[in-house]
Amino acid sequence: MPLVNIVLVLIVVGVLLWLINRFIPMQGTIKSILNAVVVICVVLWLLSAFGLLSSLNHIRVGS
Repeated sequence: MPLVNIVLVLIVVGVLLWLINRFIPMQGTIKSILNAVVVICVVLWLLSAFGLLSSLNHIRVGS
């Protein structure tokens, strides 16, 4: 995956998260849980994109 695509995805995810945090009214706890889930997913995606987490490709959901 080219570095430009990774940077673009990070920018889009960041802007979307900022828009959700800024304009959608939520309780603080729900907002912090949402932020944590998004950050964890992005970190796992980055590790997989750079090949540092090769076991992520073997995870299957269902049969």
